[in-house]
Amino acid sequence: MEKIRYRLRIKETMATIIAESKFIPVAAEEVCYQRIVLEDYISRDQEFFKTLKPYFVPENAPEIVKKMAAASARAGVGPMASVAGAIAYFAVRAMVNKGARYAIFENGGDIAIFTEEPVVIGLYAGEGLKNLGFKIEPRPSIIGLCSSSGKMGHSLSFGQADSVTVVSEDPVLADAVATAAGNWIKNDDPRQIQKTIERFLIPGVEGIMVVMNGQIGLGGKMPEIISVAFSPNLITSAWS
Repeated sequence: MEKIRYRLRIKETMATIIAESKFIPVAAEEVCYQRIVLEDYISRDQEFFKTLKPYFVPENAPEIVKKMAAASARAGVGPMASVAGAIAYFAVRAMVNKGARYAIFENGGDIAIFTEEPVVIGLYAGEGLKNLGFKIEPRPSIIGLCSSSGKMGHSLSFGQADSVTVVSEDPVLADAVATAAGNWIKNDDPRQIQKTIERFLIPGVEGIMVVMNGQIGLGGKMPEIISVAFSPNLITSAWS
């Protein structure tokens, strides 16, 4: 199973896909489709796009809209806080439905993964955290590894954490919770790390890692953290 790394750019979506070459068009087509669906819905409901608070949508709304609204409501943020995780999820799901046994879609620090072999996702949260990675073990479902930072990346964040990384079998929820948890940390008080973990380790979230000023807090069940400096199976890396 020969895998390739492909850089995909469709409007605001700038993603890296790692999969067999025959599944790359599947992911690209799904991203295009979901973006059209989402943009069409937003054109009719601007509040869904603008609000920073939980927002409820009608039952007949498109699947991606309902997933974003449901996940963000559980996290206490607006629906667009989960858009990157949603796009990643739908892209990987499309590849898996076509027979992919290995598919990674990284979208600005938000990653959806389906794998039948161990993979290592590299972590970077500034000078305080590097040469480390999460070892993702095979599982029969898609897993989300999503991150938010108040100091790196282009996504909107109101917090002060170097990074918050959330693991969940629902990448949409992982993205929403990572954003919400990142927003939660308003100052450099180290006690905020544990408080944030306790607040956002909600049902559906497997684990949370918070990095702030060289301090790391872990909650729940996170993947094994290993050194990536000498890891032969480091597949991709993203700031966390």
